[in-house]
Amino acid sequence: MPDAEPPLTPPEAARWAARSGLPLASDRTRAVAATADHIHSVVAVLRELDFADTPPAAHRAAEETHGVEAHDAAV
Repeated sequence: MPDAEPPLTPPEAARWAARSGLPLASDRTRAVAATADHIHSVVAVLRELDFADTPPAAHRAAEETHGVEAHDAAV
């Protein structure tokens, strides 16, 4: 597993939000930084998983519900 990046600080969260056109109130920067760090950690774990042979859940659900083959436009 690669080294984790340092956590996003509240001032960095405010800077990134402002840069994106979404200025944050000063009392929200800590919560936004913590949420962004959590999302980043979840995405990092998902990137390590091998989904090569796993069909999309919508595909399986359609087959189970309707008993017919579902077509995924992304394939």
